[in-house]
Amino acid sequence: MKATGIVRRIDELGRIVVPKEIRRTLRIREGDPLEVYTDREGEIILKKYSPVGELSNFATQYTKVLSEMTGRLACICDKDHIIAAFGSGKKGLENQPITQKMESVIEQRKDYSTREQVSVVPIAEGVTTEHTSQVISVVNVHGDALGAVILLGDEAMTEMDETLVKTTAEFLGSILQE
Repeated sequence: MKATGIVRRIDELGRIVVPKEIRRTLRIREGDPLEVYTDREGEIILKKYSPVGELSNFATQYTKVLSEMTGRLACICDKDHIIAAFGSGKKGLENQPITQKMESVIEQRKDYSTREQVSVVPIAEGVTTEHTSQVISVVNVHGDALGAVILLGDEAMTEMDETLVKTTAEFLGSILQE
């Protein structure tokens, strides 16, 4: 654990303010869920909670099947990181933070496809892929955008690719609603 040198007091309602610099660095936004842990030494640990991240084993298996069916790179991400990736070019993608552009696509809650758009949205910070086509479908639960399913390839995306990605996103959303 790393000390920040920042000290905060608990108010009369039991609240504590997480400093703006830490929220910005960890990409914590207003309304984001935090999970609370304690340890035997009396430490309280706050960790960003990701419902999509809770499905990481399932997401790994799903990206594998999606990649094998399409012959493309398949990824599933939450609003902060790539949770799972499978296919050609996956090296270095898993657990990487997503780009601001990718985060913006998720926040807009609109699917994205290079069949309609000109360029590929970079998905992970510091990782460039050479893919020329892409489909992104946002995972929505009760109106909240929680992440996305992404398919990347070198050949033009087909309507079937778009349908598979959209179906996967809707399926993940239905699992997370329960």
